[in-house]
Amino acid sequence: MASVGTALRELRGAQKSAKGVSLYSRFVNRPAGRYLAAGSYAIGLSPNQVTLVSAAFSFAAAAAVALVAPSWGLGIAVWAALAVGFAFDSADGQLARLRGGGSASGEWLDHVVDCAKLTALHSCVLIAFYRFPDAYGIGGGPGGSGWLLVPLGFQFASVVTFFGGLLTEKLKPKPAPGSPAAAPSTLRAVALLPVDYGVFCLVFLLLGGGGLFRWAYAVMGAVAALFLLAFLAKWYRELSAVPR
Repeated sequence: MASVGTALRELRGAQKSAKGVSLYSRFVNRPAGRYLAAGSYAIGLSPNQVTLVSAAFSFAAAAAVALVAPSWGLGIAVWAALAVGFAFDSADGQLARLRGGGSASGEWLDHVVDCAKLTALHSCVLIAFYRFPDAYGIGGGPGGSGWLLVPLGFQFASVVTFFGGLLTEKLKPKPAPGSPAAAPSTLRAVALLPVDYGVFCLVFLLLGGGGLFRWAYAVMGAVAALFLLAFLAKWYRELSAVPR
């Protein structure tokens, strides 16, 4: 089995295009995933096992949000687990390329886990708002109950964006073999930061802030909804140009 150093050198030349990737994913998550992929390769883990490690960190963090009263310490722990889970999510694909290519079942598992963790995380925020209303500054009555709709709306925007983007990539024609890859746009990479999963995870650092977390989470949900509308228009326009 190759050493970590050898695996890292090989991985540097086996990276996916940075087109359509935010600055966080490009300069933080993918490099972190590269080190995790190299370490996983050195100890003999398979890409599917790495996917399951990612799922374990992500679901443990989501469960903690729902089950434990919010605090600053919990926020740090939740953010750290989500960030590590996201890095392992990048590592499984890099490990598959390092091993000579992935499998259809591995890609399926990766996407199912990604969709499940999005659904679980927002569901657990809803549960947290319901179980610890005073800690989050949610009062009683219709106004307080209305806050329970925020995670549902955020979940809707996140899942539809995930599925719509995935389906668009499947339906768009593949570039001809050997065609040069489009250069990544720095402006687009910056613009995508508000809807990058890694940036979203940062909001959980505010769990100890009660109402501060609630409002920050709601603002990010509103931004996700606006981006969804923009994405849907863009994807529909692109696919309308594809001959049937």
